[in-house]
Amino acid sequence: MHLLYLDESGHTHDPNTNFFVLAGFSIFERQTHWLEGQIDPVATRFSATNPRDIEFHGSPMRSGKDEWKGVPPQDRVQAVVDILNLLSDRQLKLKVYACVIEKKLFKPEDILARAFEDVANCFDGFLKSLYHKKDPQRGLVILDKSNYEETIQTLSHVFKHVGHATGRLRNFAEVPLFLDSKASRLIQMADLVAYWIFRHFESGDSRGFDLIRPHFA
Repeated sequence: MHLLYLDESGHTHDPNTNFFVLAGFSIFERQTHWLEGQIDPVATRFSATNPRDIEFHGSPMRSGKDEWKGVPPQDRVQAVVDILNLLSDRQLKLKVYACVIEKKLFKPEDILARAFEDVANCFDGFLKSLYHKKDPQRGLVILDKSNYEETIQTLSHVFKHVGHATGRLRNFAEVPLFLDSKASRLIQMADLVAYWIFRHFESGDSRGFDLIRPHFA
């Protein structure tokens, strides 16, 4: 099974931002433990006694707020670089999925549905390509707990059983799973992916995006 970890950046109804991003990465189920093991040592640099208390979250890390207050900027930057560089690990073969919505082109209530449809359809296409290569795999989408939980689950059910604009989702094992980001390093990594894609489009800050760009599915 392949797992797609997703998070959003920006808000569908926020008039002060121009973009909404739904993004993350896919990974084969047997490799999640190894990837988590590569992220944990980064947290240990900031809390040797309680590294699980360290949460990698894009906005506070960039601005130095919340638990990142007082951490030198160069250390915060290096942590982001070290985690995003894991996308380039050839053994993992991670694939980045993203939908970037320019909000003025859509009604606010339609933005999330469009973003999830695009990302889910692309991931489903990847699973379909594996099937044609005689490697049948199912997929599961995993997201951070949010106010979108019920909406996303409903959309997934509709896309799978009724259809979307270009067909139906045929390779998903179950409706999306929602986890507390505090408990999942991989959700935290998806947050960094989504946030730095958002920063690229919203603010022209391409520092993180340049590390992500080569790995788009």
